[in-house]
Amino acid sequence: MHRAMGFAALGLVTLAPLLIVVAAAAPSQERGFALWVVDGMGLSGRPADAVQDLFAAPRKVLSTTSVLSVVLLVLFGVPFAGSVQTGYEKVWGLAAGRWHTVWRRAVWLVALTAYLFAEAQSGAALGSGTLRSWTRIGLSALLGGLFFWWGQRFLLGGRIPWRALLPGAVATMVGLGGLRLFSSLVFSPLIVSNAVSYGSVGTVLIVTSWLVGVGFVVFGGALVGRYWYLHEPHHIPHPHTRSRKH
Repeated sequence: MHRAMGFAALGLVTLAPLLIVVAAAAPSQERGFALWVVDGMGLSGRPADAVQDLFAAPRKVLSTTSVLSVVLLVLFGVPFAGSVQTGYEKVWGLAAGRWHTVWRRAVWLVALTAYLFAEAQSGAALGSGTLRSWTRIGLSALLGGLFFWWGQRFLLGGRIPWRALLPGAVATMVGLGGLRLFSSLVFSPLIVSNAVSYGSVGTVLIVTSWLVGVGFVVFGGALVGRYWYLHEPHHIPHPHTRSRKH
């Protein structure tokens, strides 16, 4: 939970401004950064409108942003990737990566931005309908599973085998699916009530709570995956994980 709260804080302070600029720069993004939040939380109707109002006018953000500002936003986003890397290293009992591996965090950050962009745009690209909705769910699960599978391997510098990381990627996607359902049932009405009672601050509070849940799932999924890998039948521990089995 401690790392999940740090994940939410860094995500809101360092990652959100970067994603707002990227969303504003994309000609196909009509709703900007809010589209990612609304899609991730499974919102619709008034709750979606409240989040939309919170992250409004991304084009104005783009017009007042310089190249230096974008570079600084990327640099500020690197610590967010570093927090995820540190969490994965703690899960697998690995030593911290050396300073010269910081480029991996930057590459992972770019890949995360591309993944979120593709995830949000898939809804508009596939449209509505039962068949298209199920198609999108399947594609989202596949794309997300591949991203979190590759992301663990990449941030850990290849120190853990691919086979050991697959259960964690699957557990992460299952957790994110459950969180999306929970958000649509619990967070959605809370956004409306908090927006009436506290204004934009109430909406920020719910979005931050959702980010805490995302962080909990990201680290918890990796932990569940490690546990499953170490306790599956006929398993021979990898040299990096043998010392942590007990």
